[in-house]
Amino acid sequence: MRTFDLIIIGSGSGNSILTEDYEGLDVAIVDGGTFGGTCLNVGCIPTKMYAYPATLARHAVEAGRLGVDAQLAGVDWRGMRDRIFGRIDAISHGGLEYRKSLPNVTVVEERVRFTGPRTLRTASGDELTARQVVVAAGSRPVLPEVPGIDLPQVHTSDTVMRLEELPRRVVVVGGGYIGAEFAHVFSSLGAKVTQVNRSHRILRYHDPEIAERFAREASRQWKLEMGWTLTGVEPAADGEAAVSATFCDPEDPEQTMRLPADVVLVATGRRPNTDVLDVAAGGLDVREDGLLAVDEQQRALSGGRPAEGVWALGDISSPYQLKHVANAEARTVQHNLLHPGDLRATDHRFVPSAVFTSPQIASVGMTQEEAEDWALAHGTEVTVKVQEYGATAYGWAMEDRTGLCKIIAEKGTGRLLGAHLIGEEASVLIQPIVQAMSFGLDAGSMARGQYWIHPALSEVVENALLGLEVPEHSPLDAAALAGRR
Repeated sequence: MRTFDLIIIGSGSGNSILTEDYEGLDVAIVDGGTFGGTCLNVGCIPTKMYAYPATLARHAVEAGRLGVDAQLAGVDWRGMRDRIFGRIDAISHGGLEYRKSLPNVTVVEERVRFTGPRTLRTASGDELTARQVVVAAGSRPVLPEVPGIDLPQVHTSDTVMRLEELPRRVVVVGGGYIGAEFAHVFSSLGAKVTQVNRSHRILRYHDPEIAERFAREASRQWKLEMGWTLTGVEPAADGEAAVSATFCDPEDPEQTMRLPADVVLVATGRRPNTDVLDVAAGGLDVREDGLLAVDEQQRALSGGRPAEGVWALGDISSPYQLKHVANAEARTVQHNLLHPGDLRATDHRFVPSAVFTSPQIASVGMTQEEAEDWALAHGTEVTVKVQEYGATAYGWAMEDRTGLCKIIAEKGTGRLLGAHLIGEEASVLIQPIVQAMSFGLDAGSMARGQYWIHPALSEVVENALLGLEVPEHSPLDAAALAGRR
């Protein structure tokens, strides 16, 4: 059995733990997949490298209403793909070679499973153990168990970006952020897209007003089929496939649909890799949702208590499945590994997210419904303002008919509770609200206490803040409010 000071399972955010402070430790990085993890290779980065040119293409198509005669003359899918992965694959390879070159680091390019506390077995049968183990093995796409799911026309987000050609017809199965982003990419680049969703609401974890606005705009760009359950995929003529679905209506169970497709993208969720690692064999707790159980200090739990020497971060233990959250958790683990007497906790209070679809979506904090429930439980009131992009000067310049900024605050104090945006650069516009929430700046002070550039699009945030029924200046007592979170 090979013994290390530290074993890191996963080469995504877990890889970022190692700094010069760890040079005196014997470390193993274990990953049987592509070095660099989900975000670099099949997630955040390549998807946005597709989403940006797709947005450019969408703008060209829509420029006519502004008096600009722009046209989308064509799309070089293969050139786009090779540009994207020519860069990403080089980064992945370079990262792997760099870690291999370090004298104190051993890279194990195999899958592993727990066989006991802090004890692992590789796919080839080697035994590994360490004084400290960091579990950062991520998640994987979920595939429904239906006939034909293993056909070559069926893809997940892990494989669909490396297609040889831009498909003519794409069926996207799933109504979450992955489905929304890829529907935008393929539709904007010229494919005929149908998005099939089991529920009657798309992006169901977002504020309902945002989800409704997105459904309206998405249906203008591609076909939305809501309330349909995938029942199977069959091969068809000329290398195509046929997607079958049944309408989710118990009163009409016989209603079926059949859609032709060159590519079927299944985006029905992701599953933490706790089962692949057999973390239960390591004595570790698994939550009902499949996540590895951790405490605020990112210590893995065993019987509800911190397991000795085991830490976890990222998608395998976090419900957020966001790279910026995994990075924050990695910084917590990075500190706690070396400072056992001064443990830090990860701050998960104000986690923002964005969907890089068309139109873009961003959110942080509570939805309106959640805020109203919170207010009822705490004997207070909330105030909500919805500001349309098109009611600002830059919105006029854009002739915007889509975007809105919705901000929710506590009425008596101006404490910001949540923000939800849909429209141009929503992921950028939300950041000052995240900052204000994180550092305890109330809505009135945020709106009145600084200049807002006129006529920048950021005025949509300013106007939303000014429209809230809150005191003009009401500095919050963070300590007093801490117990109400």
